[in-house]
Amino acid sequence: MERDSRKRAEALLAQMTATEKVGQLNQHLYGFRIYHVEDGKIIFTQELKDEVKKWGGIGTIYGLYRADPWSEKNYETGLAGGLSMQAYNQLQKYVIEHSRLGIPFLLSSECPHGHQALDGYLLPVNLAVGASFDPALYERAGQVCGRQLKQMGVDFALVSTLDILRDPRWGRSEECYGEDPYLSAELARAIVTGIQKEGVAVVAKHFCAQGETTGGVNASAARIGERELWEIHLQAAKACCEAGVKGIMAAYNEIDGKFCHANRHLLQDILREQLGFDGVVMADGIAIDQLDIMTGDNIRSAALALKAGVDISLWDEGYTKLEEALKQGFITEKELDQAVLRVLTLKFEQGLMDKPYIDENGNRTASYSENGAVSFPIEAYQESEKLARESVVLLKNENVLPIGRAEKIALIGPNADDIYRQIGDYSPPMDRAGYETLKSGMEKEFGADRVRCYNGHEVGTAVSLAENADIIVLALGGSSSRFKGALFDENGAAKVQGVLEMDCGEGMDTARLQLPGNQNELFTAVCALKKPVISVVIAGRPYAIPEIAQDSDALLYAFYPGPMGGKAIAELLSGKYAPSGRLPVSLPRNCGQLPVYYNHTVSYPAMHYCDMEQGVLYTFGEGMGYSHMEYVDICLKKQQDVWIISGIVKNKGNIDDTAVLQCYRKVLSGELVPRERELVAFSRIKVEKGSHKAFEIVMDADKFRYFNESGAKIYKSKILLMDSGKIIFEE
Repeated sequence: MERDSRKRAEALLAQMTATEKVGQLNQHLYGFRIYHVEDGKIIFTQELKDEVKKWGGIGTIYGLYRADPWSEKNYETGLAGGLSMQAYNQLQKYVIEHSRLGIPFLLSSECPHGHQALDGYLLPVNLAVGASFDPALYERAGQVCGRQLKQMGVDFALVSTLDILRDPRWGRSEECYGEDPYLSAELARAIVTGIQKEGVAVVAKHFCAQGETTGGVNASAARIGERELWEIHLQAAKACCEAGVKGIMAAYNEIDGKFCHANRHLLQDILREQLGFDGVVMADGIAIDQLDIMTGDNIRSAALALKAGVDISLWDEGYTKLEEALKQGFITEKELDQAVLRVLTLKFEQGLMDKPYIDENGNRTASYSENGAVSFPIEAYQESEKLARESVVLLKNENVLPIGRAEKIALIGPNADDIYRQIGDYSPPMDRAGYETLKSGMEKEFGADRVRCYNGHEVGTAVSLAENADIIVLALGGSSSRFKGALFDENGAAKVQGVLEMDCGEGMDTARLQLPGNQNELFTAVCALKKPVISVVIAGRPYAIPEIAQDSDALLYAFYPGPMGGKAIAELLSGKYAPSGRLPVSLPRNCGQLPVYYNHTVSYPAMHYCDMEQGVLYTFGEGMGYSHMEYVDICLKKQQDVWIISGIVKNKGNIDDTAVLQCYRKVLSGELVPRERELVAFSRIKVEKGSHKAFEIVMDADKFRYFNESGAKIYKSKILLMDSGKIIFEE
């Protein structure tokens, strides 16, 4: 199939003019701006028609289905129900009929945590997925997303998978699976596998080291060496390549003075030669034009990116000038053809050239149709809800959880009843039937007569409500909501302005890690009532919350848990389920401690300062359930090329619970400074109340071989088995 696709692509390439070739590399249009809806009809803009005419077709179109405040698409102005299929087929027909060679376009669509479209199937954000430690469930959730994307004609799912969170001041923290490369790699592998099983190509982003940052600032320099690059930031990309990912998006940042979009060593030597990637490399929004900082010439910037290995542009002007770059000798025809061939080959592989349309069932067809609608109701596909339930992390519980059935509950705080403070950045408008806030979830779980809610942070109102309650649930946290007055940069990032509730998300980098607004004051006032206080932090990043951790009777941390997050949290509060999330990222006591990731090198006493308590507030991997779990008969043995650690988990409590076992290596000697410890395997084990379950975790022996600069293997290391931040076994 692949060989046949390439042969057909080569034959087509031989017939193309230079202008048509350049057109295939351009993803210049903002797809949500090329149409409007009038009386249920799709009307395309002159901008689209001019673009198709200019290039004799079109290569890739971005964001036809995108819906959010930046795109200005909602249920009145966007593509919902049958309009999505109508728009896709109508657009494809226009492009084909106005292409001399009848070449269809590829459609790319944002899928950072589910499809960013009206009625898109949404998941918890990546940080929440990281807290679940459940790649198998995440893969199944990815399949649901992939199925919906396929039925809407999407070829490229742009999925955040590659960023590792090394500085929580970064506004895009929520797009990372966490601070650990191994956990991130396994989850990246899972989402690529799940979506691509449905025939949709994943473009994994962002390559590479964007999560390192300088001072937590978006798109800033990653000041790291080759060792840090490989050990921390390339592992997720390696896993994606092993899973057969079809696309990679280059990152905005620079590494050692070279922008990723101009870094041939990164995009060719590492990505293609060492990691074995053979798909297409896509630019990030307007990133090619940003190379003008280096070149001083937009044409040279385009040439630099193409020669480095970028195949497909995104919104920039640079790639519209590739034909001029060819004429001036900045690029060769061979270099241009190489990129075009990759794009054409993918079009044949996707079946576009033979079946460019979609039918009423979402299947590819050669026949044009405007009928059909796509429906993926959240209640019918429960993977998102299960991920939300598994992702909530219980960090403290002083005998107040689960909440008793007879108690009157005051639910207070800005995150109590606002779905847009629960679903994260890059989210579409929500239909009321498709989500549960914490308020609605608790009313259903405990009864509306027992729950009184104040969705705000005015202290007097909160205290008045809390005075009449037996127990107080404080819904604190942040917001990545673009739906309340955000302004946007040309690449869609939010702009900091006057009064803006949004404090997380792209463009919302922070110098501090405090809860926004007067939430600390609200917390202090409510605690003064001397009633049991359960703090639920719903957020897109780790905050520094030492006072809240100290004075709360119970503390749950929920990285934006998605549309069904309110239901999931309510069921955990009631004891219907036990919390099983584990921190995918460490929580600092103060932003002055940064960096606080657990796997630092041992060359210095990390996070030790003379003016604060030593260590982090909570470390990677911490989290607890409601039962007492006991671990017995643990042993370690080697069989051929694997190590096997086995044992028995006993649930000594009266509620079903889950152990999240984490295996770490601790290197004891070698020629390089070792890290404190490094995750090499993990396993979720659900154990029913009063019972026990045997476990066996198999690890490749290579995970315990440490390589020095010459490639020699250094063996001496220790294996640690941990859960909830505690060592269970070591050898």
